Amino acid sequence: MDRFDAMKAFVRVVETGSFTRAAATLHMSRTTVTQLVQQLEARLRLKLLNRTTRKVNVTADGAAYYERIVQVLDSLEEIETSLPHAAALPRGQLRVDVPSPLAALLLVPALPGFHALYPDIVLDMGASDRMVDVIGENVDCVIRGGDVTDQSLMARKLADLPLGVYAAPAYLQRVGTPLHPLDLQDSAHRIVRFRWARSGNGFPYVMHHEGRSVKIHGQYVLSIDDGNAYLAAGVAGLGVLWLPDYMARPHVARGELLPLFEAWTVDAMPLYLAYPPNRHVSKKLRVFIDWVAELMARHSVHPVTITATD
Repeated sequence: MDRFDAMKAFVRVVETGSFTRAAATLHMSRTTVTQLVQQLEARLRLKLLNRTTRKVNVTADGAAYYERIVQVLDSLEEIETSLPHAAALPRGQLRVDVPSPLAALLLVPALPGFHALYPDIVLDMGASDRMVDVIGENVDCVIRGGDVTDQSLMARKLADLPLGVYAAPAYLQRVGTPLHPLDLQDSAHRIVRFRWARSGNGFPYVMHHEGRSVKIHGQYVLSIDDGNAYLAAGVAGLGVLWLPDYMARPHVARGELLPLFEAWTVDAMPLYLAYPPNRHVSKKLRVFIDWVAELMARHSVHPVTITATD
């Protein structure tokens, strides 16, 4: 038995709650994962997991062992890189998931700079607006707009992204240009509704001007849960959009979108990076967080300084 493989297998079973899901994230067969955990239990002479046909539960001894061993495993990379003759730069695979527009417009174009600094870090990036099971899918971190509602994750604020209201020229020619946010409540106007993956709902936007605030609901002809498709719907003239400035800017420059209600402000969208609890923040994750925070500070209303070692 390879003790480290067995420890990793046990940790993944605890975190995913399933031998099958653990095997998938470790790129092993379910049989191999099962055997490794059984061998670990035999070595320790302890029952670490209770197994039924439907679920796997960690025992009291297993929970205590997990708390200790996960710190050991997550510290191995740091121990290796701290040795006198070890490579000074962080290295290894980093699994991240980010919103698709953020990936396409900001992160990916800036990645050559990141890889110039850290050539030995391999990024495995998911670009989506779906809900990601950070622990179950063995993801190192996710970046998401809006407040973090999953209290099981550690979260760090990256930025407050300024928002604006936009519409395509074709839409305005067809329906008319609204002069006041409340005009969007009129039966002639339509919005494109962004449906948040974590709740399945959209939400009203609050706009402010000279001490007055109005809440806009609006009627929609399309509700969508992907940022790129949401943007495409607005450019196609399906309705009014609320967009972060970084998404709107290139389309405004090309005349595909026009800003509305420029005297009004919209509450900025918080942008967070979240990662699993009970994990040592590895050097590779720490430098990625610092790099993303510096990148996003250029697009933030109120730049946020964060330290990944908190």
